[in-house]
Amino acid sequence: MLAALENSISQVVSFVEVGGYVMPALAAASLLLWFGIGYRISALRRPGKRQVGTLIEDYAGGHGRARPRGLVERAVADGVGIWRNRPRHLRRRLDAAFADAEMDLKKYSRQIKALVIAAPLMGLLGTVNGMVETFDALADQRMISQSGSIAAGISKALFATQLGLAVAIPGLFVNGALERRARETHRELEQIKNILCARAAPAKEHA
Repeated sequence: MLAALENSISQVVSFVEVGGYVMPALAAASLLLWFGIGYRISALRRPGKRQVGTLIEDYAGGHGRARPRGLVERAVADGVGIWRNRPRHLRRRLDAAFADAEMDLKKYSRQIKALVIAAPLMGLLGTVNGMVETFDALADQRMISQSGSIAAGISKALFATQLGLAVAIPGLFVNGALERRARETHRELEQIKNILCARAAPAKEHA
């Protein structure tokens, strides 16, 4: 087991040496990017495919889950609880109650977008550094005696660019899908407010 650990550490060190000094920054960017994506996937997941209207009917009739699953279902449970109390200014109360849910829809979105932009730029920085090493080797006329310096510089340039794109491109597509899901969830939250306010209006008129 110790030998396997030493081998893994050796591979990581070699990995960093190939990519140059931008590698730790790219590794950190990748970890932060996928942490943010993982959080958003968890926050935006929607167990089941029941419509908002059906969920409201279930919870209003006392047939909802004791522990709501997912952001939308929790919002329905909270909204129905507020609606049952027939408060004045129901819409404002619902807006305040759903404020945390609205924040969860946007959490880590800006950080993910910033990291998606930054990763290729860090890769480009590694490319520039690798090309500088290559040109230094050429300038010192070491093409024959130390051809490894040229090969290492080109390898570093290409590897850093490749890794920067490998970090950014999947994050770009996954976050795009999450943004669409966030917009859909926002519409569902607005739909919950509209339905509950519409249900409250006839009761007030009757009173």
